[in-house]
Order: sequence, then C-alpha cells, then structure tokens
Amino acid sequence: MSKPKGFEKPAGVRDYLPHAVSRLRQIESRVLQCMERWGYRQIMTPTIEFYDTVGVSSSTSDQKLFKLLNNRGTTMVLRSDMTAPIARVVSSLLKEEALPIRLSYHANVFRAIEEEAGREAEFYQTGVELVGDDSPEADAEVVALAIESLRAAGVKTFKMAMGHMGFLNGLLEEVLPDRPGDQESLKRDLLNRDYVGYRSTIQALQLPPQEAAKLEGILRLRGGREVCTEARELSLNPLARASIEHLCKVWEVLEAYSASSHVLIDLTMIGDFSYYTGMTFEGYAAEIGSPVASGGRYNKLLQQFGRSVPATGFALKTNRILDGVDAEDSEAVKPVLIQYTLQHRKEGLAKASALRESGRIVITSMMGDGEHGSLQDARNDVPGASLLHQGYDEIITLQ
Repeated sequence: MSKPKGFEKPAGVRDYLPHAVSRLRQIESRVLQCMERWGYRQIMTPTIEFYDTVGVSSSTSDQKLFKLLNNRGTTMVLRSDMTAPIARVVSSLLKEEALPIRLSYHANVFRAIEEEAGREAEFYQTGVELVGDDSPEADAEVVALAIESLRAAGVKTFKMAMGHMGFLNGLLEEVLPDRPGDQESLKRDLLNRDYVGYRSTIQALQLPPQEAAKLEGILRLRGGREVCTEARELSLNPLARASIEHLCKVWEVLEAYSASSHVLIDLTMIGDFSYYTGMTFEGYAAEIGSPVASGGRYNKLLQQFGRSVPATGFALKTNRILDGVDAEDSEAVKPVLIQYTLQHRKEGLAKASALRESGRIVITSMMGDGEHGSLQDARNDVPGASLLHQGYDEIITLQ
C-alpha cells in the first residue's frame, strides 16, 4: 500500500471550511435552543467508550464499530451513536435523579464504512432522550420536538413517517408462530425497503391465501388516522392491537400539538428491529432523499446498564441538513479593520479592545513602512472604494 500524500485524508471523513462551520454551528445552536425550551438539558459524553459496555449495547452492528486497544490491551470503541452512552450515564451518574429525565446533545459519531463515494465514517447528530416515561404523550413529545427541531434547523418541507415495532411483531407471530427465521427475513426486507423482496419472501413461504394476504396487507397501511381502523381489521393478535392503539393515541396527541399534518403513519417503517421496541419514526426533507431525522422507543436498552426504565428519543442528521438544505443564513457579520503606524500602535490596539468588548469583530494590522509593504496601500488605496467590496464593515486608520 502506497503512503498517503500529505493532503489526503481517510475515506468517509471531511474538512469543514469556515463558511460550512459557521452554518453548522448556527444549525446546532438553533436546534439546541429549541430543545432547551422544551426542558431538555444538554449532556456531553466521551468520544471513546469501552467496547464491552457501550459498544455491545449500541444499535450499530459490530462490523461498523471503530475499535482500538488502549495501552492495557482493553478494547475500546469510538462512539457510534449517543443513545447508548447516555443510557450508561442515566444508569450511573443520574440514577438518583427523579424520572422522567430529559437530555439533549450535539456530537460527532463514527461508523466504519466500505470505501464508497458519499458514505460518511464521521458525522454529526443533534438529538434528545426522554427517559422514564412510557406513555403515548412521551412518544408524541419527541415526534413533535423533532418537527420543531427541523424547523429550527431551517428545513422547510418535510414529512415524518411513524410506525410501531409491536404491530409487526404481533402480526408475524399471528401468521408465523414459532418460525423466528421466517419472521426475521420479512423484517429485513421491510428494513431495507425491499417491498418486491418482501412479496417474494411471502410467496416462498407457501402460506394459505388468507394468511399471505395479512402479511401483504401491511404494505397498504400508510396514511393518516384511517390507518388505525385498517390496522385493527388486519390483525387480532393482542400485541398488534395494543401497539396500534398506542400509536393512534400518539396520533391524537400530535393532533393536539397541531403537528399531525407533518406525520404519516407507515406500519412498514420499523427502524432497526433489533433495537427499537415500540414507536419508531423517520423524517424526510423534500430537498434530500435520505432521512434527516430518526428515532423511536427503546425500552430494553437501559436494562443492559442495570436500570430497567423505558426511554424514547431521536437524532437529527445535522451535517446532512447542512449539505442538503438551503437554509436562510443571517447576513455574515463583517469585521472592523484597524490600521495603525508604529507610533499609533498602542492607540490602535486599545481601540480594538474597546470595540471587541462592545461585541464587534476586529482585525488589526500595523501599516507597512516600506520595508514590509503597505497594508494601507493594498487594501485602501482606491479613492471611494466600497467597504462592502473590501470585506470590512469599517476601516479605521491611525497614522
């Protein structure tokens, strides 16, 4: 393998230039302020965690984890999401805090990828976790907050697809009892959005027509409130019926939030079926083909850290929003340029300090004396030159 050139970087990572960093920080700040207004307090966790705790508890498949060894030979991982680290903190440092607990975060996360164009090994997430509340109100809160967070990030046109893992699990148990392998195959088809493959898998099972029709019927369960009635008619399984009742109560709360116009019930939308236990959702922006938000209920995760409490949450794909959405940026604040001669240096630097304390951005430079070249000549030598063209809000010359 040839040695990489000095300007090369690994696949899946990127450099963020100043204009992109400014927009990313703006998105992050607006979203975190939105979350704070809903009562979510920001938390930070380490970039590196133990593989045997956070690593194995993550929703990320093992082959996508970045693993490394510390100097004692212990396997560590770069965090691949923020949910598992927060579950660790809630189960330890916050175990005495009264429930429910509302936490927010913004962080970079890492997932190993095949070296393909467009795939990211490091990316940014901004999200929340609501721990200790298993009610429809809690699930609706995180969906409504995700909607408000997308608005705060500058996303104008979007839709949330909302499903429930319990409904699919109940339906599959009703049609395919004691056949976990076949159930997993069908779930995998839905997870991959492979509806042609899903129908092919059903045909290969050689089920009675009525049972096959139930499995195919889930593909039609997409829409608004009417899906609740249609889903109740599709399955009599207790888990499926309890799940759809819960989901429809979530819909009622979203109506009270005046947020249901942004939501589509889609019972084929199951998220990571090895991780989520209840309601799941994904947000799609009109400008971007892939999801910009995802979340759901994961009631079993905290059990792995010794605290059996329910939880729900979501994350925005912040850099995906940065790349794909033409947000309305506020006009860039231009700096003041203070130029001074050697004799006026103290006066110039004092003036700069006073302006900075008042909130202005100030750049200082000593004017050339012929030996080093004249900054004044380079930047302010054209009579009547536009300060806007020169990139400064104001130029102050002390000589």
